[in-house]
Amino acid sequence: MNQQERRQYLIQVLLSEDAAYQHMELPDSVAEQKRLLRGLMNVRRPKPIDQAFLQVQDAYLQEETAAKGIVDVQTLTPVQEGIYLWQGDITTLRCDAIVNAANSGMTGCYVPNHGCIDNCIHFYSGVQLRLACAELMQAQGYAEPTGQAKITPAYNLPCRYVLHTVGPIVSSAVTEQHRAQLASCYTACLELAAEHGLESVAFCCISTGEFHFPNAQAAEIAVQTVKSFLQKKTSVRKVIFNVFKDYDRDIYQQLL
Repeated sequence: MNQQERRQYLIQVLLSEDAAYQHMELPDSVAEQKRLLRGLMNVRRPKPIDQAFLQVQDAYLQEETAAKGIVDVQTLTPVQEGIYLWQGDITTLRCDAIVNAANSGMTGCYVPNHGCIDNCIHFYSGVQLRLACAELMQAQGYAEPTGQAKITPAYNLPCRYVLHTVGPIVSSAVTEQHRAQLASCYTACLELAAEHGLESVAFCCISTGEFHFPNAQAAEIAVQTVKSFLQKKTSVRKVIFNVFKDYDRDIYQQLL
């Protein structure tokens, strides 16, 4: 199969899973087909699917990511010992683990084609990630507390693992509790990475998007917490601060 054939096959299978979608027509344009596929994967509940679908999905997602351009952490230059600043799409970074800014449900963003990092990571990883997260949450038996971390395989992403953490939600002024919770997100991810013998971890800007933590304050906490952790002797040797917006890049450049 080529990419078009894979995409159309995946769409047809996902449409056939739900009677409400079975009368939808396949869009003509590639852009609309891609949008429909992502939307269908976004809203799909965590459940198993047959191996034939997974084989096609995996080939499709890996080729899509390759087309975006994979960046290996080994090619990056540190800005300080053990610390890197990289602007780009975190789903294209080849390292040991990337950090996902999750919600307390921990199974990803269900809003079709939403622009959050949780949506992006779950889509490019594939439907296996949502199921793996759901199984973790079922075993846990309660919503994920703020400031902790979970680890899963990364499936179709270039990295090996995804670290999932729930950051604090800021609705008005930032409190000391918010600060402590955000610091805990970084520490919990790094400790979990060290437990698994990982060397490189890439952090997104936790809580600064949908959760409204002020960007500059969040970056200060992130840098301080990471620097403190790197003073310990663990397997973690490389921490990448991943930014997407120029605004966040400028903040981290000033701090580092």
